[in-house]
Amino acid sequence: MNNRLIQKIREQERSQSKLFCAYLTLGYPNLSTTETLISAFEQAGVDIVELGFPFSDPLADGPTIQFASAQAIRRGVGIRDAFHLIRKLRRKGVSIPILFFSYLNPIMHYGVSRAVRQLHQSGFDGLIVPDLPPEEGRMWESWFKRSDLSIVYLVAPTTRQDRIKEIARHSNGFIYYVSLKGVTGARSSIPTDLVKKIKAVKQLTRKRVLVGFGVSRPDQVKTITRVADGIIVGSAIVERLKGGRKGIRSAISLVAQLSKAAKRAQ
Repeated sequence: MNNRLIQKIREQERSQSKLFCAYLTLGYPNLSTTETLISAFEQAGVDIVELGFPFSDPLADGPTIQFASAQAIRRGVGIRDAFHLIRKLRRKGVSIPILFFSYLNPIMHYGVSRAVRQLHQSGFDGLIVPDLPPEEGRMWESWFKRSDLSIVYLVAPTTRQDRIKEIARHSNGFIYYVSLKGVTGARSSIPTDLVKKIKAVKQLTRKRVLVGFGVSRPDQVKTITRVADGIIVGSAIVERLKGGRKGIRSAISLVAQLSKAAKRAQ
């Protein structure tokens, strides 16, 4: 399997290093900035990029990412822009694993088989579809496998142990652990029982566990990655991008700080 995400996970397993995944909304504040940031993030120590497709009716996104998505939609950003952008970056030599984050509706509207084929051909390494449960995703998993695409499923704080095991069997690459009940967005503190919850999940599976939702500061990253295999940060990065060119520099600086914090937690 020639999949950059799987290769990165195997490297992490051998070295026992921690993974830092950074989220961006496609086309916010514009497509050229998204292109610039992905390249910059690779240089800043990011291990995985999660590229969010702007959608009008998100289930899990908080105000920051909702705003970014709305702005991208107003600019006319579409799914073909994602394919074109990543194909362009791959031609430039960008080798960082890139995951396509999208709700199910846009993928089905475009056509699942066509989307899977285009994702592979353009250089994506996998998908995160938060409203796709494994029971429904199972019918497409053979398509993902044939196209060298990983499908990453989510586990919530309320997920039962038997269901965590089932999700882990089908999640390919890593498990996305949602750190809190509610939507995305930077928080001033992490849940008091988060470390205990992560340990419980890791006892049920050998898959890598990356934690997202609410993480925004280096101290939070260090606390979480002492027990988790990595961290996912989105809203805190996207929020910085409201500041124009200064915001772009600020976002890159934040990513470098958080990546460094994750690596030091080993």
